[in-house]
Amino acid sequence: MTSTPNTLAANSHTYASDTPARFGSGQSVRRLEDDALLVGAGQFTSDVNADRHASIFFLRSPYPHARIVSVDCTEARAMPGVLHIVTGADMVAAGVKPIPGSTFKRLDRQPCAAPARRALAHERVRFVGEAVVAIVALTLEQARNAAEAVVIDYEELPMVVNLGDAIAADAPLLSDAADNLAGETRYGNAEATAQAFARAAHVVTLDLVNQRVAPLSLEPRTLLALPDAETGRLTLRMSTQMPSGVRNSVCDALGIAKADVRVIVGDVGGGFGMKTGVYPEDIAVAFCARALKQSLMWVSERSEEFVSASHGRDIETRAEMALDASGKILALRVATLANVGAYATGTGVTIQVMIGPWVQTSVYDIQTIDFHFKAVLTNTTPPGAYRGAGRPEAIFNMERLMDEAARQMGMDRLALRRRNFIAPAQMPYTNPMAQTYDSGHFEAIMDQALVLADWQGFAARAAQSKQRGKLRGQGIATFLEWTGGNALEETVTVAVQADGMIEVFSAVNGMGQGILTSLAQLVVDAFGVPMSQVRVVLGDTDRGDGFGSAGSRSIFTGGSAMREGAERTIAEAKRLAAQEFEAAEQDIEYRNGRLQVAGTDMATDIFSLAGRQPEQRIFMQSTTAVSGPSWPNACHISEVEIDPLTGHVAVVAYASVNDVGRVVNPMIVRGQLDGGAVQGIGQALCEHLVYDRETGQMLTGSLMDYAAPRADDSPDFKTELDTSVPCLNNPLGVKGVGELGTIGATPSVVNAVADALARAGMAAKAPLLQMPLSPARVWTLLQA
Repeated sequence: MTSTPNTLAANSHTYASDTPARFGSGQSVRRLEDDALLVGAGQFTSDVNADRHASIFFLRSPYPHARIVSVDCTEARAMPGVLHIVTGADMVAAGVKPIPGSTFKRLDRQPCAAPARRALAHERVRFVGEAVVAIVALTLEQARNAAEAVVIDYEELPMVVNLGDAIAADAPLLSDAADNLAGETRYGNAEATAQAFARAAHVVTLDLVNQRVAPLSLEPRTLLALPDAETGRLTLRMSTQMPSGVRNSVCDALGIAKADVRVIVGDVGGGFGMKTGVYPEDIAVAFCARALKQSLMWVSERSEEFVSASHGRDIETRAEMALDASGKILALRVATLANVGAYATGTGVTIQVMIGPWVQTSVYDIQTIDFHFKAVLTNTTPPGAYRGAGRPEAIFNMERLMDEAARQMGMDRLALRRRNFIAPAQMPYTNPMAQTYDSGHFEAIMDQALVLADWQGFAARAAQSKQRGKLRGQGIATFLEWTGGNALEETVTVAVQADGMIEVFSAVNGMGQGILTSLAQLVVDAFGVPMSQVRVVLGDTDRGDGFGSAGSRSIFTGGSAMREGAERTIAEAKRLAAQEFEAAEQDIEYRNGRLQVAGTDMATDIFSLAGRQPEQRIFMQSTTAVSGPSWPNACHISEVEIDPLTGHVAVVAYASVNDVGRVVNPMIVRGQLDGGAVQGIGQALCEHLVYDRETGQMLTGSLMDYAAPRADDSPDFKTELDTSVPCLNNPLGVKGVGELGTIGATPSVVNAVADALARAGMAAKAPLLQMPLSPARVWTLLQA
């Protein structure tokens, strides 16, 4: 079997015109990825047929917390088709290392609770769904049957799933530490903040919950392991956002050289952050494939995804804001408990105790802060990155405070924002978390959004809703976010080939967001050739290493590297042409694939020049670093209707203006913004992963119980892009966009519901709103 990375050549598509002007950046080019996907010709991991591959099934813990007394696999090993059975004890005996976790400490610099997370549970299980035994068989059915014959003796231990219970003095403990504290940070000046609150004319306080949610990628985690008996190398074809990172983690755990593992990624059916980094199952599959010298496939089922793939959010916050009589914010105080599940993963803890706080003050000029964040272990699935990763939680807290402060002060909420916006003249602006915004015209963005949403015409629409027996509310969120993942360097390769193709490779990764098309457009920009002569290759660690796609960095960092790499390749072509023509380099002009000595008829096309080189190509490996993160910002305005008889909330209008810097493909950017907004609306209105407090069992572990947003729940989006404020931290001037819609939608919609209550004479109930705003919750609040 041959495994190939995600490769698409634009010449597999037909266009009415193929000119660089039509297909360069700034144009809404139809996505190159889509034709194959629409006709069922995509190459997802499970579409690859390896000869005689076996299947693996994971037997998972039915208990939230228990000691593993014994595991008896005798009968299971003798069952038909069974090739191999592995336990956590087997992997420990083989020297397989735990997955590294968080390194955050307590405020007194003492270590935090940090139970070791292994590929298969060893000695203790800590959440329902944790993998305990791996069964390999010729078929998946045989592996399932054998799993039923495995006898595991568990000794149940006290468990805890809720934050309040987990921090209690008598809480069940998940490790040998004295408590369940997995990480703690404190930022700002507590004394100065207390003084600001003491002299404030107004103080607003909200207790807010960002509930746990499931990423729900359409394609589950999938892995095909292909060991090579001759070379000893292992190829992992998988659905991931970070090929190099997964390879490195697998190699570290198994104690093998990075050169001995290749990761290939084809099409990826969504990631949303959930497919960043290594999972325990990845290590177990690789271990079994190497032990058997047998190709091995694992496709996670939806029920497994609910209980074992990383979740998102799950924090409880007390947010307080002090203001003077004019509405100027004097200080901000935030205390947050973050549920990081059964294991303190580096990603899960960092998101809540560091990354979220970076944007907590958002677009407002606030310098006096007191932030206290605690990550807490519970007997639940560990959360990780999910679209926005800490920034949605922070912005939700801030925007709920802004609207509630305006309501309690009797001040117009737009005026309150204008009073506190960071002005363009203050750029570059360093916020109290020492993060520097390079650019931003926040008030101008809001002004555009107010026009787009017809803010002034709301009263007439509210009157129409009232005639239909509905309560109508208007919500707003003005905000920014941080993008780049602080992985600010990327390496690309560019090869101009004698056959008339330009092949480029990047370690950023496609996962449905259209990055391949956008990269191709940047190559067209630089070389001035038709898109049919550009081939983009992604997802192959043998071709190159990089951070991957996360933190909305793909175009911001990867695109910048691609453009710089293309320009350096052209510079190399000029050098080669100068040698050939015996001319000075500075006299060589390049335009649309041709190199010419200025003022003469001596010229050659770049592909012919490549054909005359020893390797029949002009090749460039190029590394580019951007100078800092990007700070996209936006104003999102929504309108909702509430049915007071049922509590049902419908989002009936949604308008946004988004400062995303320079735009490579407007159609793709709008799609990212609208798709992200749907996910944000889902959190606001319906999504919630619930664990039973008494049993530790997940109550919403299927799509029959977990309410995901649907297309018919979505409004008609009015989405506009402001490209007048380029990012100053990268050569393209672009800003990350993949998470902006999610971050703005949730507070905008919840603020709209709060506004509807206030307009109906129930302003006192607005602070009591907690997500998800399901019909039952809203109806109960209306009747209270």
